[in-house]
Amino acid sequence: MIKILLYPLSLIYGLIVYIRNMLYDTKIFKSTEFEIPVISIGNITVGGTGKTPHTEYLVELLKKHVKVATLSRGYKRKSKGFVAVQETSDVQNVGDEPLQIKRKYPEVTVAVDENRVHGIQQLMKDENPDVILLDDAFQHRKVTAGINILLIDYNRPIEEDHLLPMGRLRERAHHRRRANIIIYTKCPDEITPITRRIIMKNVNLRPYQSLYFTTMVYGEAEPVFPELATERPEMDGNQTRTVMLSGIANPSQFRKYLAAHSNLLDEIVFSDHHNFTKRDYKQIEDIFAKYQAENSYLLTTEKDAVRLRFSSELSDELKAKLFYIPVKIHFLDSEGKSFNKKIVGYVKDNRSNRRLHQQNHW
Repeated sequence: MIKILLYPLSLIYGLIVYIRNMLYDTKIFKSTEFEIPVISIGNITVGGTGKTPHTEYLVELLKKHVKVATLSRGYKRKSKGFVAVQETSDVQNVGDEPLQIKRKYPEVTVAVDENRVHGIQQLMKDENPDVILLDDAFQHRKVTAGINILLIDYNRPIEEDHLLPMGRLRERAHHRRRANIIIYTKCPDEITPITRRIIMKNVNLRPYQSLYFTTMVYGEAEPVFPELATERPEMDGNQTRTVMLSGIANPSQFRKYLAAHSNLLDEIVFSDHHNFTKRDYKQIEDIFAKYQAENSYLLTTEKDAVRLRFSSELSDELKAKLFYIPVKIHFLDSEGKSFNKKIVGYVKDNRSNRRLHQQNHW
């Protein structure tokens, strides 16, 4: 019934998106192209597809070769305009994902700006990086990226989805044609040949497109408050009692991991990028208190840990039991080498062209 009521709104939304894309496709709306290599990472749906771990994979890959900068809008931040992210930045002024990346890679330039064109210009002026990674920018057509990477959740096929607000699609599935690289994320460790063929048929790859599959790999639990932490929980079965705390778009993968590697007693779930309030902290304390006698641990995601780290409302007893699970991506079937070669090759080639262009102007 609700979907029927939302259908007219989806039609209106779809018309607006169609007109906007048409205006960009016909060059009526202008898109800025930069001399510097620009890689966009985004999705075609709302909700978690694993953008941050994929961005971190690119940072890890490229920082060995060139000077890297990342730029995002800084979703739900309270500040405006261009802000260079520091390790000591307030999460409410820069956003949780940019701050997570900066703390993980202090040597990498991280910035936020809702105006991506201005943000890139500012980064080129202040930092002169060799490559800029644009986070969540597949729909941000004011910038022409050299490589567009589109992430699709393996568990939520876009062919079966609908436009907002009836479904989760930001634009129709066929607009994936703008991507140079399509990655199906959150895959099982193995995909059957039949499933691959079905996906490839649905995707209908163009000659200029490449398709990859990645899975999530969880690491050892890390303390959110190292100065107060107790013994690290061992994620090796039902011996470790846990309570899940999450404020991400789609916690199903995280829940599944905890259920498989611990005795998951309860869960506390908030919306994506949730800004925790005093009331929320009291709720967390009250729920976790029911299980403290069982020597349990409160486990959260890496992104949530960035926001929780700023809390002065949580008791030291709870902080000592609060840990996060880091996550990385892994390419299936050794396809990572092909992906790496494509990305590094693009950056090195275009970096060389840019330097040659600069020399011709000196």
